[in-house]
Order: sequence, then C-alpha cells, then structure tokens
Amino acid sequence: MNQPATILRTGRKFDQVLEGARDVFMADGFEGASVDDIARAAGVSKATLYSYFPDKRLLFMEVARHECDRQACATVDLIETSCSPQQVLQVAARHILNVILSDFGQKMFRICVAEAERFPDLGRQFYESGPMVVRARIREYLEQATARGELRIDDFDLAADQLAELCKADLFPRLMFNIDTDFNEADRERVTKGAVDTFLARYGV
Repeated sequence: MNQPATILRTGRKFDQVLEGARDVFMADGFEGASVDDIARAAGVSKATLYSYFPDKRLLFMEVARHECDRQACATVDLIETSCSPQQVLQVAARHILNVILSDFGQKMFRICVAEAERFPDLGRQFYESGPMVVRARIREYLEQATARGELRIDDFDLAADQLAELCKADLFPRLMFNIDTDFNEADRERVTKGAVDTFLARYGV
C-alpha cells in the first residue's frame, strides 16, 4: 500500500481506531498486530480502518504521535524563570524517567528495536514525535538559563542528551532485562536527584 501525504484525522470513529490500535500494538508488537485484530479491538470494519490508515506503519506512527502528545500535555512548562535550575531540571528529569518507565515507553522502545532492521524509519519517526520534542524543550531552557548566568554550557545539544541519559541510570536497564518491573517513589527520587546533582556539578555556576 502506498503511503498517502496526509492522514484524515476527523470522523467519530477516528479515536476508536487509535485506541484499538494502541491496545493491539502494545500487546502484539508492530509485526504481530494484524489489521483484523485492530479493527476488532476498535469496533470498526476493515473498510473504515483503511479509510483512515491505508498503511499499518502510518497507523503505528499516529498512535505513537498521539500518545507522545498526550504525555507532553501532562508536563509543566520548563521555561519558568522564577524557578531555580535545580527545580526545573528536577521536573524535567522526573518527566523523562516517568516516560522511560511507563508501560507505553518501554513497549515502544522494544518495538522500535525489534523492527529496526526491517523498518528503520519506525525508530526515527518515533524519536521525532516524542523524545526529540522533549529534548528541544530542555535545550531551550538550558540556553535561556545560560544566558541568565544560571548555568555554564557550551554544547546545548550534548547537555540535553546527557541529562536524559543520566535519568536512565540503574532503573532502565533493570526494567529492560526484566530484573525488576516496579519501582517506588524512593527509587525514582534517587535516580532523578542523582541525575540533576551530577548535571549541575558539571554545568552549574
């Protein structure tokens, strides 16, 4: 099926299709998700499903984009000059860690890795729809905080990536290798506080 230039995001059944597809993709992965199963989970006909998404990859990326948008709406605005870098970066670190540890985050990671060889665009498009957006917001804050003299950073892209990577310490590999699957508030606080403290030890003034 050829990929169309745009997606029809109107109609009363559009949200049904997204919710049904999300459930099936999360349960069965990209390759294992069948059009029949998605249509059944969404409570629509295959014809209705194809009228919105003629290509399964388009549907998968729309599910990813929609979920990333929903998670982004739950975050606070990082560009808040009345807060200290410690406060702002703690909020950013908590958001990053919560997404990483979320059921959606880990399953999307596994799907993109599993399908990377056959569908290399999946990972890139997911990154652009979610993680790259958060990275850009953090980079913008770091630029403004540096301009105010609150931080000392030369390479803003690297610094934003370093903060995200620090948030993956300990809990993320334990989750990915099924060593542990549930982390309490103290576990999360330990990682995010450590990430921010380490970051500020390098870039603080």
